[in-house]
Amino acid sequence: QVQLVESGGGLVQAGGSLRLSCAASGRFFSRPVMGWFRQAPGKEREFVAAISWSAGSTLYADSVKGRFTISRDNAKNTVYLQMNSLKPEDTGVYYCAAGYGSSDYRKYDLWGQGTQVTVSS
Repeated sequence: QVQLVESGGGLVQAGGSLRLSCAASGRFFSRPVMGWFRQAPGKEREFVAAISWSAGSTLYADSVKGRFTISRDNAKNTVYLQMNSLKPEDTGVYYCAAGYGSSDYRKYDLWGQGTQVTVSS
């Protein structure tokens, strides 16, 4: 059974930083890409960033380029999302997902439970 567990969310002031972690267990390597998505109240889930387990290739949403960095530690089966220069509009529930790539949430079929990120102005 594959399990994804996020951690690291919290409350931070605008301009601050947070680092999210996603620990994967089980046969998740059948899914070559890990992604982060977020969902704000009343809004649709949106893509944030993705990384491939093998080559470490990355993809970012335009809204987070230059502020967020996705990385992975293959030895620990963990993916990270370093978030700097946070803005109130970054507020939402952040989900880790395993799948087959791209920014399309439909390409991901395994999801964590989510972790709340709140950025105050």
